[in-house]
Amino acid sequence: MRQVRTQMRKVQPKQSASNAQGATRKQRERYVQSGGMLQGYAPSYVIRIGYISLAVGVACLLIIALLLLLLPPVYGWLVAVAAAIAWLLPIALLASFVGPGFRLALKDRKAEPRLVQGQLVGASSVSTSVGLGMMMVQTRGGVEQYLVPPARLKQVPGNQVNIVLTVTPHLKHVKSVGVMGQRMVGRVEPPVPAVMRRLQLLPLLTPLGLALAAIIGDDAIALAPIQPEPLHAVLAILVGAALAAGVYGASYLIQRRMMEEVQSLIPKT
Repeated sequence: MRQVRTQMRKVQPKQSASNAQGATRKQRERYVQSGGMLQGYAPSYVIRIGYISLAVGVACLLIIALLLLLLPPVYGWLVAVAAAIAWLLPIALLASFVGPGFRLALKDRKAEPRLVQGQLVGASSVSTSVGLGMMMVQTRGGVEQYLVPPARLKQVPGNQVNIVLTVTPHLKHVKSVGVMGQRMVGRVEPPVPAVMRRLQLLPLLTPLGLALAAIIGDDAIALAPIQPEPLHAVLAILVGAALAAGVYGASYLIQRRMMEEVQSLIPKT
């Protein structure tokens, strides 16, 4: 019996770890299914971003074709391929960040919006998404959070009232906000800390910095006169990867520092 109990005690932490990993994976899946970074924005706006991203992807493919056409006679095929690889990173980043939201925006353009009714829990004109506020609503299924344009939050009072939201089914874009009952207390908006503005821009600047660091590092070494050719190609890829890793590490540290600063602003109870 003691051996069985000892084995059960050893297995339990592994099960809890696996459950935590499974919960994190489900949260990421739900985040992607709701549009990722583009959740809450209007479908027409997301579609415009998708078309711009598509144009950027086509431009990157044209640059790759030019590199493969012009560099082999001077530097060789290995260096040409190494220089072209860096230009695949912007395409991959756009596909991962913009692609899910763009597909959902195309669906929302033809889908009927749904009504969400519940009691207002809280509202704020600032969130982690640029240009969007936040609203929390108590519904039958629990507390739900929505990203709302600040212009639609002006009519939301500070007291707990019943509200009705018109929301697109996929991107969860709030098209309208209706207040049921009397607006007894006006909502007072505290000043937005500067760290919140910087925190909003960080998810946008990080992918851009990654792509620029990889391209500049890779292509700068690829165009340098280095021999032999295999060493030249390997150095170009390594330098581009190292610069991109440096940008990612710096972004992680900056984000961690900003989150600590935000936590310090929350009043302790």
